Amino acid sequence: MFSPVRSRFLLVTALLAVLVGSLLVPSVQAQYFGKNKAQYEQFSWKTFETEHFAFYFYPAEKRAVRDAARMAERWYARHTQVFQHRFEEKKPIILYANGADFRQTSVIDQPISPGTGGFTEPMMERVVMPLTASYGETSHVLGHELVHSFHFDIGLGGSDGNFSLQNLPAWLIEGMAEYLSVGRKSTHTTMWMRDAVRRGEMPSFEELANPREYFPYRYGHAFLAYIGGKYGDPAVTDLFKQGGRSGLRPAIRQLFGVSPDSLAAEWAQATREAYLPLMENRTAPDSVGKKVLSADINGGRVNISPSLSPDGRYVAFISERELFDFNLYVADAQTGEVVAELDRAGMTSHFNALRFIGSAGTWSPDGRRLAFVSSAEGDNQITIWSATDEEVKRSFQVEGVTALKNPAWSSGGNRLAFVGNDGGISDLYVLDMETKNVRQLTNDRYADLQPTWSPDGGTIAFSTDRAETNLDRLNPSKKMDLGLIDVESREIAVREPFGDALHHNPQFSPDGQSLYFISDKGGFKDIYRMERSSGDLFRVTRLQTGVSGITALAPAMSVASQAGSMMVSVYGDGRYTGVRLPAGKAKGSPLPDTTTAGRLKVSPSSPREPEKDEDAPDTNAGRGSVPDGTEEK
Repeated sequence: MFSPVRSRFLLVTALLAVLVGSLLVPSVQAQYFGKNKAQYEQFSWKTFETEHFAFYFYPAEKRAVRDAARMAERWYARHTQVFQHRFEEKKPIILYANGADFRQTSVIDQPISPGTGGFTEPMMERVVMPLTASYGETSHVLGHELVHSFHFDIGLGGSDGNFSLQNLPAWLIEGMAEYLSVGRKSTHTTMWMRDAVRRGEMPSFEELANPREYFPYRYGHAFLAYIGGKYGDPAVTDLFKQGGRSGLRPAIRQLFGVSPDSLAAEWAQATREAYLPLMENRTAPDSVGKKVLSADINGGRVNISPSLSPDGRYVAFISERELFDFNLYVADAQTGEVVAELDRAGMTSHFNALRFIGSAGTWSPDGRRLAFVSSAEGDNQITIWSATDEEVKRSFQVEGVTALKNPAWSSGGNRLAFVGNDGGISDLYVLDMETKNVRQLTNDRYADLQPTWSPDGGTIAFSTDRAETNLDRLNPSKKMDLGLIDVESREIAVREPFGDALHHNPQFSPDGQSLYFISDKGGFKDIYRMERSSGDLFRVTRLQTGVSGITALAPAMSVASQAGSMMVSVYGDGRYTGVRLPAGKAKGSPLPDTTTAGRLKVSPSSPREPEKDEDAPDTNAGRGSVPDGTEEK
């Protein structure tokens, strides 16, 4: 969100595109009309300073905050070069150990949406954000927010009385923060742009300013990637500086010698020329399988985080089908008819917020109950909900672990695996539901996410950055690989099917011999299957757009553990639709020349050393006409 008024407004980093209508309003308070923020904990704040920042934290997060401080100084070096601007005084950065704690912040009075990843407030130019479950995403959000710090320092610093932040639209502000923190290569942004191209709806310059139709983060990112690729990265920050003085239209004419409308038309044409050939011979989003969860069937434009019951009969999912209020639903996996819903999510006496970003939950082996993450009195908990009578049966909290994600129910029915974020560091845990004992499987600073059980209960597959991340150099990987941990010995093997690509959302086949996963190989997010013994790879989807949740790493695919059918969340036509694939189609077709691609890559004791020293400043955020999204060779 963006406004020039110091005392009332913030720059908010939204993780959820669907919340754009709520985030881009005159006041953050409008998101939660009539609600009061609850505060459950008193944090014992400590502080330490680096060359350019003063960090505020509490003891539980000390280890991760020290790493975040190194990230912040690295981002400052990069942003200083591209903005050609330096801070005259140290800026405050307030870090919370997790999202549950962050939503209790007293920095602002207004309640914070579950879709808010951080904010920068102008009164004292403070960055306020939680540490995330992965160092890579923490670095991204921190880099994004520090761009906003430069925005405020330049725009409200008083050195230029002619500068008005009100002259600048949200697409420039948020698009710049994304571009300078992500760079040109973003498969998530290119997915959105391919969808716009295939629909013939690339916006004009005037239309870009409509945030309800054209999400500023994605479209602003793409447009500024075009400008940065054509004119160089300094042109992006020059546009901010000149636009704040004279207005954006005169600034574009002065800097680039073309009209804003012509520049936007050039960008649209370059985007069409880049992406249309790549979509040839690919499947349209409405043709990949049987549409089950969609606006015309059950009323929701956003249907995400599908979770199939073991027999494939039902699917749990998250949707805003009722007046943009997200809730958990259960539908018939053949017809899409909603048969159960979690009544009044966020307001029941059992819990006060459904944590829908992580997943819709996990089914018990008998297909009668769902376990999902909710929030109660400031901490996360695992809630067991009966889908048959629509009642909450029990809840579990984990002492010392206040933030939970991605629960997974074992085939034996007595154990739940989950991700716990303790002090800004994520690890895998297993809860014995009978004894309530909790066993920690991993204990390190790597990201371990999205666990899923093998049918025999001996192995957990998960998404991890441990093979690529170098902790000594603090070089967090932006990509994820597939991890396999032996539950008893805790030995880990890591597999990387497609080299430098994202691999996440693993799911076992019913016989346990194959592992399904989502990868952005070649710039397209699709589903693949890997045979565990041979490493042979099979393609399940080949979409024009992509298999995706709202965020790039969100789970978007589920396999029925007994039936083998699949439900996927497909992005297309500006919506997220749930599509069903029968078991036969889910097996996919062989990929040529990849018979060894999925074999064992590296053990966790020997992470790969990066070729580049990430402490070196890097202002070369993008070089090219449009965000990178190329087809595989």
